[in-house]
Amino acid sequence: MTHHRYDVVGIGNAIVDVISQEREDFLDRFELVKGSMTLIDAERAIELYGAMNPAIELSGGSAANTVAGLASFGGKAAYIGKVRNDQLGDVFAHDVRAVGVHYDVAPGTEGLPTARSLIVVTPDAARTMNTFLGISAILDPVDVDVDLVAAADVLYCEGYIWDMEVSKRAIRKAVEASKGAGRKVSFTLSDTFCVERHHSEWLELVDGPIDVLFGNEHELETLYGCDLEAALDMLQGRVEVGCITRGALGSILVTPDDRIEVAPAPVDQVVDTTGAGDLYASGFLFGYTRGLDLPTCGALASLAASEAISHVGARPQVSLAEVAADLLG
Repeated sequence: MTHHRYDVVGIGNAIVDVISQEREDFLDRFELVKGSMTLIDAERAIELYGAMNPAIELSGGSAANTVAGLASFGGKAAYIGKVRNDQLGDVFAHDVRAVGVHYDVAPGTEGLPTARSLIVVTPDAARTMNTFLGISAILDPVDVDVDLVAAADVLYCEGYIWDMEVSKRAIRKAVEASKGAGRKVSFTLSDTFCVERHHSEWLELVDGPIDVLFGNEHELETLYGCDLEAALDMLQGRVEVGCITRGALGSILVTPDDRIEVAPAPVDQVVDTTGAGDLYASGFLFGYTRGLDLPTCGALASLAASEAISHVGARPQVSLAEVAADLLG
């Protein structure tokens, strides 16, 4: 792949993660669906935050986590997402720049505050996300720098940001800029509830501009309304590569002509699955933008995901470049 200024530019909800460890009965008490991402309003955010155990607060957001992971591998990444000119907005901007990601979207000066995601981690390491999107949900097309998008080998879009019409227009503008420059477009399905909400639109995207699709097996099954084997058949030939994760079973890379089984990387203890899919994408895209073969891209993806689940929080705690040194030679 011809190298440009950036390997990947990500576009998504700019969120600060609030992560707490809770017992299973916390989910029952607040009627939370384990493993889901639920959009909540400000009142619900205040209620849950007040009931949570002492928490870790970290900059997050799906696509932001992915580009942070790519930067940890040594890749060049940029990010597009909206924050407010408030305390959490300052924290988000500082954190994402500190890990080496280019970020210069102007903060909002009025209206909703910076987004935050209240993430409940249960003893089985499942994470249940309750997200107040705040100003991040109203990313405007004017916030999309088309020259920045055109300078990246790959545009990476998160499905979570597809809920507002204005943000849809922003993503479509970015996709058009990427395609117009002859680059690649990647997209993550993000969550089964997202797939259900945007089913017909996302089928059109998969059949249209998307080159690389990320999702877990349940999201893919929801997209095509069938079991995994049939869903893989449906996906085959519609994208250049489909990257379908299966938790402890590893993942499957689907191309028009082949299916490649990728083993999970070993991990001593699963602590928190928050960000596993985000970091999986970072590893795959790092290899992909360097023209590595797909099995190696998959191995890098598994390695990054295993690092993410070995600790609390979605961002790498060690250099992924050092962790992957043997794979990268």
